[in-house]
Amino acid sequence: MKVASKLLAFAVCAGMLANCASSKDTAKNTPQDIQGSTEQAYFYAYPLVLMGISRDVMTATPRASQSRAPLNQISNKRAFPDDRFTDVVSPNADTLYSSAWLDLSNQPMVLSVPDAGDRFYMMPLLSAWTDVFASPGSRTTGYKKGNYAITGPNWQGTLPTNVTQIKAPTNSVWMIGRTKSSKSDITKVHAFQNGLRITPLDEFGKNTSAPDSVPFNINADTRTPPVDQVERMDAQTFFTYFANELKNNPPSASDGQVLRQLANLGITPGSDFNFEKLTEDQKRALNSGYFAAQEKLTESARSPDNFTMINGWGVPKVIGTYGNDYMARAVIAKKGLGANLKQDAMYPWASVDNSGAPLNGKNNYIIRFTKGNLPPVNGFWSLTMYNSNQFFVKNPINRFAIGDRDKLRLNRDGSLDIYLQASSPGKDKEANWLPAPADQDFNLIMRLYWPKQAVLDGTWKPPGIEKVQNIRNLSDNQN
Repeated sequence: MKVASKLLAFAVCAGMLANCASSKDTAKNTPQDIQGSTEQAYFYAYPLVLMGISRDVMTATPRASQSRAPLNQISNKRAFPDDRFTDVVSPNADTLYSSAWLDLSNQPMVLSVPDAGDRFYMMPLLSAWTDVFASPGSRTTGYKKGNYAITGPNWQGTLPTNVTQIKAPTNSVWMIGRTKSSKSDITKVHAFQNGLRITPLDEFGKNTSAPDSVPFNINADTRTPPVDQVERMDAQTFFTYFANELKNNPPSASDGQVLRQLANLGITPGSDFNFEKLTEDQKRALNSGYFAAQEKLTESARSPDNFTMINGWGVPKVIGTYGNDYMARAVIAKKGLGANLKQDAMYPWASVDNSGAPLNGKNNYIIRFTKGNLPPVNGFWSLTMYNSNQFFVKNPINRFAIGDRDKLRLNRDGSLDIYLQASSPGKDKEANWLPAPADQDFNLIMRLYWPKQAVLDGTWKPPGIEKVQNIRNLSDNQN
């Protein structure tokens, strides 16, 4: 009853806004009104546009492969990504992805998960606005097999008794599954992936298989990373795309204020954006506001204001679900599209050393975890190296991440040193070396999967990154 009331309230609100916008002459809005509305609208719209472009790129294929799959099919990564992977910013190199883009506009899709044994996995489901609305996996549903029907916002019906409903707030949904992996047991991970299924509800329980080939958008740009495609859009292209995505992915009932900002631009849910209805002055104001907003988002993505700073590491203040914090949502989308709930994973991020200076590959650095101070997690932890564009760094040992599944060498006192530099710290230390780009800025993401309470409440703190003159000359107290 409460859900129905909320939907009714939103429908009334959206209808009133649509009527208001249709009767209001947008030509009467001053250029100042247009520019101010554009900046707010951009932050609000950015995640929806980036998700849409990412979907277009990752479904531009006639059949499922390791990198792409048609709508409502699963793409299973069989090997870890490398420095050539640019489909998603800030990828990880310590799980195998199982990704699927779902279209729920016609009917629900059933996600079937096999028994995972004792292997950590998670199958988070993101709305078109990047909010994680459900996360089947080890932490939430356990390790046993299960069937989950993901239903669209307007679907009504009955499900088989052995199927659990997960209601999605949008018709476009991204499942970005992660399964704990290592090179030594990768065949077992493949077997788990082979048991994952996405089935239309009307085919569930029937002996059917995915078609050998399906039509796809041959015009999708699969060479340019989605984040770059969005960055290169002009205001007209951006808001035209946004308005089209908005038709199938309704805003939240709490978005009334920003919807009024959109109405000032002539954008209402369910309608196209008609750029030509704006006056020349309004068009210039729209473009000015748009490019100003782009710059503000880039600056905010670099700013510590969106993070709780701990020893030079920024821990996102808001992640996974964002409410009406549109800037935080846009920042996380830009820096790490596909971010999880903090209960599933925490992502401390560092771009500076413990003195506040930017990390750069011309320098050598060390991270020292004192004895008993390794990251406390139920899943696993890792450190991943990224260049300034949030992609992996090409290096001679093809190592993009390092963590608790690697054969790390502890010091004699039980501490652990991780070396961050462009050149080898020496053969005796390479087991603990995470290569950095030479003479370029870089940043790190620490992934803490299924973090323990000490991480969630801030009791455990990541150690600072220390700049050192010459790691080769450090006193070696390794075993």
